[in-house]
Amino acid sequence: MGIRGLMSFVEDHSNEFFIDLKLRDTKIIIDGYALFHRLCFNSNLELRFGGDYDSFADVVQKFFESLSACNICPYVVLDGGCDISDKKLTTLKDRAREKIQMAHSLSVGGGGYVCPLLIREVFIQVLIKLQVCFVQCFSEADRDIMTLANHWNCPVLSSDSDFCIFDLKTGFCPLNSFQWRNMNSIKGTKDYYIPAKCFSLDAFCHHFSNMNKALLPLFAVLCGNDHINLPIMETFLSKVRLPLGAASSKGRRHHRVLGLLNWLSQFADPTEALDNVLKYLPKKNRENVKELLCCSMEEYQQSQVKLQDFFQYGTYACPDALNLGLPEWVLVALAKGQLSPFISDALVLRRTILHTQVENMQQPNAHRISLPIRKIIYGLLLNASPHLENMSWNAFPLQRLAFSEVERINKNIKTSIVDAVELPMDHSDLSKLTELSLARRQILLLETLKVKQTVLDPIPTSLKLPIAVSCYWLQHTEAKAKLHHLQALLLGMLMGPLHAIINSPGIVDPAPRQAQCLAAR
Repeated sequence: MGIRGLMSFVEDHSNEFFIDLKLRDTKIIIDGYALFHRLCFNSNLELRFGGDYDSFADVVQKFFESLSACNICPYVVLDGGCDISDKKLTTLKDRAREKIQMAHSLSVGGGGYVCPLLIREVFIQVLIKLQVCFVQCFSEADRDIMTLANHWNCPVLSSDSDFCIFDLKTGFCPLNSFQWRNMNSIKGTKDYYIPAKCFSLDAFCHHFSNMNKALLPLFAVLCGNDHINLPIMETFLSKVRLPLGAASSKGRRHHRVLGLLNWLSQFADPTEALDNVLKYLPKKNRENVKELLCCSMEEYQQSQVKLQDFFQYGTYACPDALNLGLPEWVLVALAKGQLSPFISDALVLRRTILHTQVENMQQPNAHRISLPIRKIIYGLLLNASPHLENMSWNAFPLQRLAFSEVERINKNIKTSIVDAVELPMDHSDLSKLTELSLARRQILLLETLKVKQTVLDPIPTSLKLPIAVSCYWLQHTEAKAKLHHLQALLLGMLMGPLHAIINSPGIVDPAPRQAQCLAAR
């Protein structure tokens, strides 16, 4: 989520709205999505050639080492899949188009910011390696982050302007002023702190005639956020005279933000303000708009999810997820980040968004090669829950096997319909999939990758899956792979294990030794 123009507005008034902090000895709730984007785009990483993952992993590790040096205990909260209402679909498609344009710019030597496809997975791998506590929410994480931060009375670290609207007890620290690379020590001690700024909601409201904090969610939806963008609100904005107050020339680009805040500050509560908004709209639209605005304002209220229970006891209970009747093992795997949001989108919406990477825009997108694999995945998800079947899939009610994929075609997006593969009976119940024998699951995997077990028998255990995937790639790539392509791929697989042999010669680890044997062949 995010409110148009709000973050740049508050940053232009940082002396009024922010308090300087020397952050140490505290828990902190981190918006994982905002953090890995910030670290990816602000660390001089190469974004054009598929992902500088080693360097990214080093940056992530250094970030958390800085927190540890200041006795700051991080809890990372990641967004999950799309909300079941799918209310952000228009926003997501707009962002997908923007990302395609930036990816194209990068591909021809220009600028832009596009995360490599596996950046989220690498981020999670580093969190696991460093034993940093994290959770992946079932859908968007903002409300869950706010609720946990208020429960533990600790700050939030993010770059999302929605945290200027939430009533946070201990405040919100923007990532762009969180100086984790410039730790300082407290004079006369060996104790370190991170210089940071904390947004003060009290100072913000005081600036606007001591306006009621409860009016801010209405401001957010009137100004426009990721969840609501009603064309009819332009009718309201064109008719109401928004007072700009003492706006400086610097603030002219924030006329809407300033005007709405000044206008709303004259009302005692959201009910009075909402009634005055509706007066400017045609009578026939008022009830419908009121319902939409009230529903959107709910996004800024306390969440029912208690993330503290997950971090303390390992239990994750999300009412929306539980109401869908999904198998317990799926919910646990999603919360632990073992399954990606791609899976929950496919389960809940029968729709997935295939993210763009930097590539030749005249060629088919890189996801095309894995379409047969995705068809098998969709087949496994077909019979996840009776609750989902009863939803009847508005998009294609008569097509039981149909899933939709939003993908890049040239320099635009297109929604394609894909039919899932119908699998044997023993794979048709998702709740019992983990009860299948390991041998049966391995057979399914190898059949999906079109690789025979005899091909993998001589391969070291730790390299069986990478080799199997390479065999699949060689069979399905549209542009014929040449010997030097294969050699480069194998060399990439071996570099990590061989590095471990060179750097830790005394450590007995079977994986590097197995890699050495493969290299010798």
